[in-house]
Amino acid sequence: MTGLRQLHREQVRDAISAAAISLFLARGFDEVPVAEIAAAARVSKPTLFKYFPAKEDLVLHRISDHQGEFARVVRQRAAGEHPLAALHRHFLEALARHDPVTGLNDQPEVMAFRRLAFGTPSVAARLLHFMSLDEDALTAAFAEAPEIPDALTASLLAAQVLAAHRVLAKHNWQALADGRTLAEVEPEALHRADRAFALLRHA
Repeated sequence: MTGLRQLHREQVRDAISAAAISLFLARGFDEVPVAEIAAAARVSKPTLFKYFPAKEDLVLHRISDHQGEFARVVRQRAAGEHPLAALHRHFLEALARHDPVTGLNDQPEVMAFRRLAFGTPSVAARLLHFMSLDEDALTAAFAEAPEIPDALTASLLAAQVLAAHRVLAKHNWQALADGRTLAEVEPEALHRADRAFALLRHA
C-alpha cells in the first residue's frame, strides 16, 4: 500500500505540474493564477500548495529528476575514473540523447519551456537556488574523492562544473534559438564540451 500511495502522489504531482506548464506556455507565468491551475488539475488550491509550496516549483518539477545528478555521477563512477572524466562522459552521453538540460534539443515545447524557465525572473531565481543545492551536493561528493586534494578544491571545482554546464547549455540553446539546425549545432556542442572539461582538468 505504501508503494501505491507514493505512486499516486507522484501521478498527482506530475498532473498538477503538467497542467501548470501548459497554461504558462500558453499565456505566461505571471498571467496564470494558482486557482486556475488547481482547477485545471482538478485539485483544491490547498492540495496544490501541499505538493508545490511555491508557484515557481510547478515549472521546475519538470527537471527535478536531475537534482543531485552531478553528485550521483561522481559517487557512482567506475573504479579508477577521475571525477571530472566521469562528469565529462556523462555530459557527452546527455548530448547524444539530446537531453533538454544540455540545451541541445530543438523540440518546440522544450525550446518554449527553456524560455519560460530562464525568461521569468522569479523562476530563474528559484532555479539558481536549485543550482546552489546541486553545488553543495557536488562539493560533498568531490570531498569524498581521493583525487581531490582538499575541501577548498572540492568547493571551487563544484562551482566551476556547475558554471560550465550552465554556459554550455546556454550556448547550445541560443544557437538553436537563432535558427540553426540541430545537425549544425551538435558537432559544435561536442567540441565545446570537450574544451570546457579540458579547461576544468587543467585549471
